[in-house]
Amino acid sequence: MEFELWMLLVFPLFFAMGWLTARMDIKELLTESSLLPRSYFQGLNFLLNEQQDKAIEAFIEVVKVDPQTIELHFALGSLFRRRGEVDRALRMHLNLVERADLDEDKKQQALFELAQDYLKAGILDRAEEALQQLLSSRYAKEALDFLLEIYQKEKDWLKAIDICRRLTDLTGQSYSKEAAAFYCELATSELTRKQTDAAKVHLEQALEVHPHAVRATIMLGDIEVAAGNHKHAIEIWKRVEEQDAQYLPLVAERLMQAHQQSDHEAEGIQLLQSYQEKYPSQDLMDVLFKAVLKRDGASAANELVRKALQRNPTLLGLDKFLEARLLEVTDKNRADVEMVKNLVHQRTRSLAMYYCSSCGFKARQFYWHCPACHGWETYSPKRSEENGGRI
Repeated sequence: MEFELWMLLVFPLFFAMGWLTARMDIKELLTESSLLPRSYFQGLNFLLNEQQDKAIEAFIEVVKVDPQTIELHFALGSLFRRRGEVDRALRMHLNLVERADLDEDKKQQALFELAQDYLKAGILDRAEEALQQLLSSRYAKEALDFLLEIYQKEKDWLKAIDICRRLTDLTGQSYSKEAAAFYCELATSELTRKQTDAAKVHLEQALEVHPHAVRATIMLGDIEVAAGNHKHAIEIWKRVEEQDAQYLPLVAERLMQAHQQSDHEAEGIQLLQSYQEKYPSQDLMDVLFKAVLKRDGASAANELVRKALQRNPTLLGLDKFLEARLLEVTDKNRADVEMVKNLVHQRTRSLAMYYCSSCGFKARQFYWHCPACHGWETYSPKRSEENGGRI
């Protein structure tokens, strides 16, 4: 490579330009820093020393001195809301919403923060009003989510269903499961007023938007039983196998009672036995055990449980087997069997729980609506042990 004399001039020039640029940046930084109120740096110092209360007071002084610190307004408002100081958050965000010099994007941001303040404070009507104003903004998805939360709290199921439709249109994501759950809630309300026909309409709507809505099918069967139509109820509940067979344990007791009421107990036992062979479940076995014990006696019930335990060995099955054995053992051996039964039963108490697949909340009864995370149809109809031993 041939060396040119002009290159001796280029290198010093580059160094000079870099030095000037650095000096200009430092000068600009010093100028901007000198314009910031002293309270701003005090607030930063308090934050670094984890003194949040003092930091907040210092930043409030900054806002008073320089009202143009918009981002600091937002930061303080959100901090107040997280700390539970909703009144202060409301004042901060209301001040921003009412400012005439704020651009449209910042006003929408302030309105969105204000809606969350109202939600936190439980002022649902004002939260709804603020969120409605945001449905054509960049916060449309978040606004719809919050509106769905509000309508569920207010049990305004028709509005909640409408929000499900709008969320589906906006995101392309299906909200059919939630919509079906809301139709079931509407049906429940109608049944409390003894409006059976209206309840049926809502349940059919639930199945229309979500064909696998097992809850709607179960409720339709319950309506038929209440009207004395046991055979029709049985046919309705049989549809659960096609919808989702893991929910069959929830209708096992209903099916057995309906067969007994219509004088077809043997058919009911045969039906549940076929389900048990295809979809083993301890809840199904419990219903079968009681029916066989009542109809055919302790020996038949014992044999039923023993074969089920051989096919599908579980602690829950062992607990039921020991219960069956107690019906036949002699007085001499009864105490030993009872001792083992009690030990196994203590262990199976934790294995017999239902749990929410969304938040993990455990309960001894099945819920369609999780009491912890408020998700719909998040509970598995299988017990913990049958779901891989999750406890």
